Amino acid sequence: MDWQGKHSETRKSLRNLNGSIPETTRAFGTLGKVVKEGGTLDYKTKEFIALGMSVTLRCEPCISLHTEALVKVGATRDEVSDVLAMTIQMGGGPAMMYAAKALECFDELNTQ
Repeated sequence: MDWQGKHSETRKSLRNLNGSIPETTRAFGTLGKVVKEGGTLDYKTKEFIALGMSVTLRCEPCISLHTEALVKVGATRDEVSDVLAMTIQMGGGPAMMYAAKALECFDELNTQ
């Protein structure tokens, strides 16, 4: 699978949506910023949670975006794998299939 291409298409689709409903997407972006900057957990931990949820919800664009964030903050393959193991435990077989996709995404995005 070409995760670079998927990631690019996701960004393009989001820009299109932003142009159509800017107030809504801006409000959602503000919520994301507040949640990620506040609280007691650090940003990396929150992105690990988001990746786990992306896998269990089977959202490939979400997997791509949260994996990119984890690559940028220096997450290791072992850390991502540990999160994916927990995701499989909570989500069963379907989570296992998407965990494989998430690890593939991490490997591809982490080679740059």
